[in-house]
Amino acid sequence: MDVFLLIGIKSGRTVQARTRLTPPLVAMAFAILASLGAAQDRRPPNVLLIVSDDQPPDTIRALGNLHIDTPNLDRLVHAGAAFSRAITGNPHCIPSRAEIMTGATEFRNGSPPFGKAIHPEMALWADTMRKAGYHTWYSGKWMNDGTPKTRGYEETRALYSSGGSGGPGKITYPKAYNGRPSTGYGGWTFKTDDGKPEIEKGVGLTPITDRHIATGAFGFINRRPDKPFFLHVNFTAPHFPLHFPPGYGKKYDPATIPLPPNFLPEHPFDHGNSVGGDEQLLPLPRAPAEVRANIAASYALISHLDEQVGRLLEALRATGQEKNTIVIFTSDHGMANGSHGLMGKQNMYEHTIGVPLILTGPGIPRNRRFAAQVYLRDLYPTVCELAGIPLPATVEGKSFVPVLTDLKREIYPEVYAYWHKPTGPAEPPIQRMVRTERWKLIYYSHLNRYQLFDLANDPHEQKDLSAHPDYSEPLADLRRKLHAWFAPRIEPFKVGNTNPR
Repeated sequence: MDVFLLIGIKSGRTVQARTRLTPPLVAMAFAILASLGAAQDRRPPNVLLIVSDDQPPDTIRALGNLHIDTPNLDRLVHAGAAFSRAITGNPHCIPSRAEIMTGATEFRNGSPPFGKAIHPEMALWADTMRKAGYHTWYSGKWMNDGTPKTRGYEETRALYSSGGSGGPGKITYPKAYNGRPSTGYGGWTFKTDDGKPEIEKGVGLTPITDRHIATGAFGFINRRPDKPFFLHVNFTAPHFPLHFPPGYGKKYDPATIPLPPNFLPEHPFDHGNSVGGDEQLLPLPRAPAEVRANIAASYALISHLDEQVGRLLEALRATGQEKNTIVIFTSDHGMANGSHGLMGKQNMYEHTIGVPLILTGPGIPRNRRFAAQVYLRDLYPTVCELAGIPLPATVEGKSFVPVLTDLKREIYPEVYAYWHKPTGPAEPPIQRMVRTERWKLIYYSHLNRYQLFDLANDPHEQKDLSAHPDYSEPLADLRRKLHAWFAPRIEPFKVGNTNPR
């Protein structure tokens, strides 16, 4: 059989060649041409980014916690890739989310110490996706400066943000699950895309806040758009105040919930946020029964959140978009919940700087676990690489696609984290951390104090080795690394500089 094969295009002229193909070669040639045509017709993947709030990394059943039910997150774990050592750069809501949106550290994007405006020259993730031809949509909690529609998102549904209640401090559920006052989210309301408050959905956190958020995202998915979408969904669970969703009040019996292995009645020293809002959730010393009840309530909220994730996954399946959608599930940071005598975030321990991180979809291996250290800010460049989108110069994060494709075992030999006490416009981070594959060093600048942990032998960080003479070598090495990384970044925060950049 004689056929003409297209060899290429040279100087605007099509180059052809006549050749004789046997039947098997003919079939192979047509199969190759068909696959090439399909690849050309296939549009870039959709992206569904799901972010929970204050969720510790060890709260997914498929990843080892047999005390919690998370069937839909388990489904993602089995269908995709889970990272066991993913971290936030700053364990505080606003700066952590700023790092996700900018793909850059807070030292570059301008967000520290708490709630500052992102520098206008930063190329934001949503805007980069929009310019690449994506619909960019947003549902859920918004805490950063501006609004989603001034930060690259075309449209919002179930936007949940501060204001709109008609006065400060108004709240529909003034008491949390344990009868204590509901702290946080006073005056927060849902809003329509044009900014009108939806008071009928409640003021402050309610038992079904996340159901409303999922319903908003559900509406976007059901549109079946004619071009790819980037849908960012920020849930509120399991952030305090904790309110049992309908049907979840007795989901977990506190008596069956084990205390964290590193539970303490009180932290051994002032880590810099001893009087912060999170640390007021339960009185000191922490009572084991109250800690168990708090964990049981947070598990109930996570299971309800899992139900909402299931609704979104089912919407993707029902609309035929599941196979061409990258789904990412993570959290802005973790939470102590009694570990080390702490209740909240704003610390450098694994339960708090660590985040759950799962990815599924095109280009993602199935049912894989990775121990590579990655940051939340790496999601932006990773998705851009998977979608074939050029990366803006302002992005500092690194794509971890080489890890997903087994080209590399790690992206970073060590990672760094930090927390600023939000008491002034130009304060350097008072907590600083460096973590390698085995070791972690934490520095408390307000105390000039170090903690050194051997994570390989002490994964729950219960034995501080910083004063032990046998560990002077790793201590000295990590101190050098810590100083080298932080010194140029905190220089602008020195006393007297009221506009650090």
